[in-house]
Amino acid sequence: MNRETRTPLKLDDAELRSRRAYFEINDEDLERLASLRAFGQTHLDDIIESFYRFILEHHESRVFFADDTSVQRVKRLQKEYFLGLFSGVLDVRYVENRLRVGATHERIGMPLRIYLGAYALYLRLLLVKLGEEYEPSLAGMHFRSVQKLVYFDMSLAVDTYIASYVETLGRHQAAIRELSTPCIRVYDRVLLLPLVGTIDTQRAQQIMETVLVRVADEQARVVIVDIAGVPVVDTKVADHLLKTTAALRLIGAESILTGISPHVARTIVQLGVDISAMYTKSRLADGIELALSIVGKRITQVAP
Repeated sequence: MNRETRTPLKLDDAELRSRRAYFEINDEDLERLASLRAFGQTHLDDIIESFYRFILEHHESRVFFADDTSVQRVKRLQKEYFLGLFSGVLDVRYVENRLRVGATHERIGMPLRIYLGAYALYLRLLLVKLGEEYEPSLAGMHFRSVQKLVYFDMSLAVDTYIASYVETLGRHQAAIRELSTPCIRVYDRVLLLPLVGTIDTQRAQQIMETVLVRVADEQARVVIVDIAGVPVVDTKVADHLLKTTAALRLIGAESILTGISPHVARTIVQLGVDISAMYTKSRLADGIELALSIVGKRITQVAP
């Protein structure tokens, strides 16, 4: 469970100090934890065995352990993690180790609730062992120090999961934007941009960037913008289209607006938007024919 893996979250010394202060982990706590090293080693095997007996009794958590070999491997790694609680050291290296643990669990698909449940189980098992070995007031003092560090580790786990989710979501959004803004080469120096769905400011910027890059790469002369799949054309959408047209003209390309339905035409007129800077056609086929004529080509009927 503690395999090396990349973590999307990083903590520097300043953030580490801030977190230590928030969880009220002071030098006295670390000294107390270091003094419990012998306690941890004494009860290590018993706690780890109880821990995995509980884990393997529940189907939700058991599915992450394919066979006995993998169970023995993670037990060995978990012992290292457990003893790390009693190192008396809380530095950037400690944090990076805990972040790798969290990132690995997220990567294999372990739900956060199971991961946090494992931390809670650790605390319950530790509390029992501390109560058996120390008188109540001392056991409570030791437990509070352990609890602070375990909660600190839990916060790292949660942040690692969140950072990974955000990173994954960002990649998915970028892929969706790319798919939703396909710029297709119809003919030599003629591109087609079929727009589908709502156009907001962020997507409008993506559209402009995509089109300008493709026009430059293809040395395109004409870009056909088909809005048949855009449900609503308001002043904001029209403004985005006009800005795209202006940007295209600056790099030597013309734009043709197609897919204009009677409803969209009426809306544009009612809004008072001037789109005279663009060629307009109701049908995509007409737009393609116009684009070809601009680059010196034409569609002719071939006799059978």
